[in-house]
Amino acid sequence: MPNSTPGFRSRFSVERMMRIHERLRHGASLNCTQFATELDVSRKTIQRDIDHMRDRMGLPLEYECSTHSYVYTTPVEAFPTVQMSEGDAFALLVAERALEPLRGTPLFDRLQSTFQKLTANLKGPVDLTPADHDAVSFSQFGEGRTNAQAFDTLQKAHAQHQEVTFSYKKPDSSSAEERRVRPYHLTHRENLWYLVGHDTVRDAIRTFALPRMADVKLTRKKFDLPDDFSPDEFFASALGVVAGAGNYDIHIRFDASIAERVTERDWHESQQLTPRPDGSIDLHLRLGSLFEIERWVLGWGAAAEVIGPSELRQQLTSTTAKLASRYHA
Repeated sequence: MPNSTPGFRSRFSVERMMRIHERLRHGASLNCTQFATELDVSRKTIQRDIDHMRDRMGLPLEYECSTHSYVYTTPVEAFPTVQMSEGDAFALLVAERALEPLRGTPLFDRLQSTFQKLTANLKGPVDLTPADHDAVSFSQFGEGRTNAQAFDTLQKAHAQHQEVTFSYKKPDSSSAEERRVRPYHLTHRENLWYLVGHDTVRDAIRTFALPRMADVKLTRKKFDLPDDFSPDEFFASALGVVAGAGNYDIHIRFDASIAERVTERDWHESQQLTPRPDGSIDLHLRLGSLFEIERWVLGWGAAAEVIGPSELRQQLTSTTAKLASRYHA
C-alpha cells in the first residue's frame, strides 16, 4: 500500500510539478490525460498539480482548447521551489552579509552564486525596504587580508589529500622559510584565516596565517588525514589561535565597572564566572599558552587583575614596567 502521509504525498507532488515544468519550459504542450498515463496516476491528480502551479505558484499556465493541452504563455526558466516569507528573506540577507570573512576567496563567489540561485527561485515578490537592508551589518576591527591564491590552493589540497609547499615568514623573522605541509583544516579566527597542518620537516602540527604565505603549490605527494585529528580538540586549549602544550589555570578579577561587559560574551569553553559581593567578577579559564591571554588582559587596562598563575603575573609585571618606562613623562 502506498504511503499516504502528507510529507510523502507532498514530495511526489513537487516531483510531478517539476516534470510538468520541464516539459512546458521548452515550448511543448501538456495533455493531462496523456501525462497521467505516462506517470501512472489519475487525470485528476495531474489537474490538481496544474491548478496548484497556476493558482498558488503564479506560473503562466493556460489551457488551449484546440489541442486540449496546457502551455506556458511566457518563458519560465526556474521552477519556483522556494517559498519564502519576508522574515526568511531578511534572514537570507543577514546570512549573505555574514560571508564577509570569505570575500576575496573562490568560496565567496560560489556562495554568492548559491544565494543568487535561491533568490531566483523565490515564489512571488518579497518586499525588503531600504531600512531592512540597513538593519544589520557586520564589522570586525582589524579584519585580516585574504590570500585568495593560498586559500584556493589549500582548499584543493585538503580535498585531494595532497601535500603543499610554500614560503612562510614568521612575524618575528627577517626572512621566509620553505615549508612542506599536509593541510588538515582551514579556520577563520581572530579576524584572520589560518591553516592547521602537519609540518613534515618538524614532524608536528602547526598553525600558519594565510597572509604570511607566498608561492603556495600543490605537490604530487598524497597523505591520509589522521582519524584522531579534530579541529575542536586542537583549539580547545587556545584563547584564539595559539593552542600550546601547557596546562594553565587562569584566574582574572575584573572590577565592578566592567563586570557586566565580561559576562556579555563567551570567551572560552572552559570559562567559569564567579560574581563577588563588591560587584567585581572572577573569570577562570584553562589554557595551553600564556601568549594570547597576556595581550587580552592588557586590553582591559587597570580594570583587570591577574590573580594566577604566577608566571602570567610576572609576564605582566615585566610588560607593564616597560610600558611605564616608555610613556614616562
